[in-house]
Amino acid sequence: MTLQGKHALITGGGTGIGLDMARSLAAQGALVTITGRRQEVLDEVATAGMTGMAMDVREEQQIVDTIGAAVEARGPVQVCIANAGVATGKAVHKTDMAFWRDMMATNLDGAFLTIRESLASMRHTDWGRVIAVSSIAGIRGVPGAACYSASKHGMIGLIRSLSEDYMGTGFTFNSICPGYVDTDIVTRNTTSIAQRAGISEDKARGIMVNTNRHRRLVEVEEVTAAMNYIVGPGSGSINGQNIEIAGGQM
Repeated sequence: MTLQGKHALITGGGTGIGLDMARSLAAQGALVTITGRRQEVLDEVATAGMTGMAMDVREEQQIVDTIGAAVEARGPVQVCIANAGVATGKAVHKTDMAFWRDMMATNLDGAFLTIRESLASMRHTDWGRVIAVSSIAGIRGVPGAACYSASKHGMIGLIRSLSEDYMGTGFTFNSICPGYVDTDIVTRNTTSIAQRAGISEDKARGIMVNTNRHRRLVEVEEVTAAMNYIVGPGSGSINGQNIEIAGGQM
C-alpha cells in the first residue's frame, strides 16, 4: 500500500499539527488539500503536492462546495483528517450560548461535515482512512474548559460510531488525542490562562506543561508520527481507537 497519488484532505492545514501532517503526506506522494479560513496563509505554506483552499468549517455550504471542488480536481478523498478546531477555556457559569455554539460549530459540526462530505467520494473506493484530531480533553476533560471538552468528547463518539458502521471494510476511523502540543494555540492559551487566573505567563505555561504526564510539551512531529502509522502499511486493524499522545496514561 502506498499513498502515491491518493487524495488527502486536512482541515486546519495551514498551521501547527495540520501543516506538519500535510507536509508529511505530500512527501509520501499524496495529493494534499489543506483548508483554513485564510487563503493567504494557505498559499504561503503550501509546497509541492499541496493545494490550499479557503474553507470555514462552521459553514456547511462552504464545506460542501470546497470538498466537492477538491474531489473534482484531485480525485476521491482517501485520507480525511478533521483537524480544524479552537481551544478556548471558559468557566460554565460564564459561558453564554454564543460561545457554546461557536465551539461546537467549529470542533464538532466541522468534523462531522468534513467527514460526511469526504465519505461521499471515499465510499466509491476500496481504501480510506479517517482521523479526527481530538484531545486529552476528549478522554478525561480538563478544568475550566467544559465546553471545549464536550466538543472533543463528541468527536470521539462520532469516530467510534463510524468505525462500527464500516467494520470489516477497507475504511478505518480513529481519533488522535494529544496533550498540550507546542503550537501557537499553547502560546495564545498561556496569555489567556494568565489573565483569567491572575498569574504569570511562566506559571500559566507550566500548568499546561505539567498536565502532560512526561512534563513537557508534545512536539507536532510526534502527533504526525501517529497519523503516519494510522495511514501506513499494516494499519488495517487499527480502527475505532483513541491514540493518546500525552507522555503517559491519562
